[in-house]
Amino acid sequence: MNEFSILCRVLGSLYYRQPQDPLLVPLLTLIREGKLAASWPLEQDELLGRLQKNCDVPLLAADYNALFVGAECRVAPYRSAWVEGATESEVRSFLSSRGMPLSDAPADHIGTLLLAASWLEDNAAEDETEALETLFADYLLPWCDTFLGKVEAHATTPFWRTMASLTRDAIAAMWEELQEELDE
Repeated sequence: MNEFSILCRVLGSLYYRQPQDPLLVPLLTLIREGKLAASWPLEQDELLGRLQKNCDVPLLAADYNALFVGAECRVAPYRSAWVEGATESEVRSFLSSRGMPLSDAPADHIGTLLLAASWLEDNAAEDETEALETLFADYLLPWCDTFLGKVEAHATTPFWRTMASLTRDAIAAMWEELQEELDE
């Protein structure tokens, strides 16, 4: 698994799964113990340190639920809520056409899109960056900055405000890397 895939998998998992999910225990333990920085491919030590200091699962879970869960959530985690005329089915169709296995959960969730980037990176044919470019250009970049700004504005915990900054920087770095690959 390369650095791009690691970033997307970690970020996607944190947005996709509720903090109390047993599958997140190892990742949250790495964050809480300050060990994620050792394998984090970007220079974001200050942000990772803030995550570490604010990794209280009950508080994260309460904030996560208020931010992202239910009809009354503060910040809708779905592309279709932010991009006029966007539908979940177009994202599902794109990912399915690339062979990505999907559940019945909405395919346009921020966590799903980041996990999809990891999956596309891990399963792409040699020199194939077109699918990742499309995912970023069409399905992630048009709304993620606004979404992350709303997360920063509405989060009650420093963890989720920090996650928004960390995610913004990581997405920008990955997009830059994709553009460099396409220019070569």
